[in-house]
Amino acid sequence: MSKKILIVGPAWVGDMVMAQCLFKLLKQQQPDVIIDVLAPVWSLPLLARMPEVSSSIIMPLGHGQLDLRERYCLGKTLRVKQYDQGIVLPNSFKSALILWWANIPVRTGWRGEMRYFVLNDRRILDKIRYPLMVERFMALGLSAHDILPKEYPIPELHISMKSQVAALAKHQLSHIINLEGQSLENVVEPQPLKNLTPTLPILAICPGAEFGPAKRWPDDYYAAVANIKLEAGWQVWIFGSEKDCAVAEHIMQLTNHRCVNLAGRTSLEEAIDLLSLATVVVSNDSGLMHIAAALKKPLIAVYGPTSPAFTPPLSVQAKVLFASVECQPCFERICPLKHHRCMFELRPERVLSAINEVILT
Repeated sequence: MSKKILIVGPAWVGDMVMAQCLFKLLKQQQPDVIIDVLAPVWSLPLLARMPEVSSSIIMPLGHGQLDLRERYCLGKTLRVKQYDQGIVLPNSFKSALILWWANIPVRTGWRGEMRYFVLNDRRILDKIRYPLMVERFMALGLSAHDILPKEYPIPELHISMKSQVAALAKHQLSHIINLEGQSLENVVEPQPLKNLTPTLPILAICPGAEFGPAKRWPDDYYAAVANIKLEAGWQVWIFGSEKDCAVAEHIMQLTNHRCVNLAGRTSLEEAIDLLSLATVVVSNDSGLMHIAAALKKPLIAVYGPTSPAFTPPLSVQAKVLFASVECQPCFERICPLKHHRCMFELRPERVLSAINEVILT
């Protein structure tokens, strides 16, 4: 009988992308393992593009909500699933409670926040042994004494051409795609993804950052890169959530409204599908950066107060840029020294040069 594992997923987009490395590692060890993921509703389109996940279970509570009764009721309903193991990726006490109330016999997670009685497979985190977040996720899929493989399985989102076409049609972008004589209306699965190619190269920019303004590369720098690519005959698409609308609009103004502004206008599902069409992506350290990496897009990842030594883009096609100032990384949401040098000293010329490098490789 196949082993059944319930994984309590993280609450952030980038972390959920990196969690796919754990899912893939579990499948490598036991191909017939059944992996269910308990996750926020926003993450369902993301998990749907991960073939390792058997099913997604909606976590009804938002980030930071305790609501013990709701957690107990959810855990009780999950008992019928008869999971063999539960793995909790967040480090909070409340995130582990559902595994306990679901009567899962093996409950695995890192020790912390008084989780002694809810986790019975508690691990002590060695930050030197596991410096990367993705390593900390994967280590929970092994026994406490096992060694991680030298070559990690990396995230890889699977894209449907049909959903790409639907997203293009909804946002009135169908005209930019060449289907080699085929009609967009008649696209059916399966078709080779390579046939769906833009008529002009697309620069996708992701200028927002959920974490805070310190992680944002300056709007005028993004606009400078966009203007040069627009003059060279490229399309420029701006991606982001509703929280990034003001940033996106500022860039639109600085580029004389020549970009396609998708910020706040797409669902996560549509953003993934449209981002998969990009020729190259320039992004802050954000969830969209990790999605672009998992789509295997040539990627320029701009780092400021955070560190690629902890959460790098997991792709050989990614190039990481940072300014190397003495106060970096500080991991603060707002620059504590008020100068934001880690971003201002990373000039647009370096990003343009990096774009040329990743396109040529």
